[in-house]
Amino acid sequence: MSGERIRIALADDDVLFREGVASLMSRSGFEVVGQAGDAAEILALVRLHRPDLVILDIRMPPAHANEGLDAARVIREEFPETGILLLSAHIEVEEAMELLATGHRVGYLLKSRVTGVDDLVETLGRIAQGGSVVDPSLVRELIRTHRRDDPLGLLTAREQEVLALMAEGRSNSGIAHKLWITEGTVEKHVHSILSRMRIPGTEDDHRRVLAVLTFLDAR
Repeated sequence: MSGERIRIALADDDVLFREGVASLMSRSGFEVVGQAGDAAEILALVRLHRPDLVILDIRMPPAHANEGLDAARVIREEFPETGILLLSAHIEVEEAMELLATGHRVGYLLKSRVTGVDDLVETLGRIAQGGSVVDPSLVRELIRTHRRDDPLGLLTAREQEVLALMAEGRSNSGIAHKLWITEGTVEKHVHSILSRMRIPGTEDDHRRVLAVLTFLDAR
């Protein structure tokens, strides 16, 4: 995609980085309609020029917290068809999820990835066409976060059933009767549950309690 008709606005408080990206985009056929150093400036630019794409740093003045992301949310609300590419020197998993979850004209890249002009042009082209682009580092972090925050995600549907019945205080025999399976099968499920959830190898009763506590905490 040549980018000849794509109009872009940039926001980053690092002037050298911002100017470098703007120069690259101009040489690649994009029209850079304006640059900003903070969230208020980029919002004013977007409202004035209505660009096709906005490239935003997540952390900007005055607090260098999530000002860029907050501006992106406003842009998405006011101009839902405007593409948004978030750039950051850091992995902002939870903060970026709400915007990325839309899956529509949105992208997220680490600044360290912005080294190849062709890759950046391709990324912007995909966003402009309605797609989404997520940095591989963010994907890996999301997987790690999901596994950390949702230990039950590693269990099969049957194992979750067994664990739920364990949480009700049922014995293996009681679980077997409830699910119409053999007690031996229940024992295999329990062993698998404790293994998948990485419950430490202490006495069995204590391990069951730890598994149940984890189950209740995750609900």
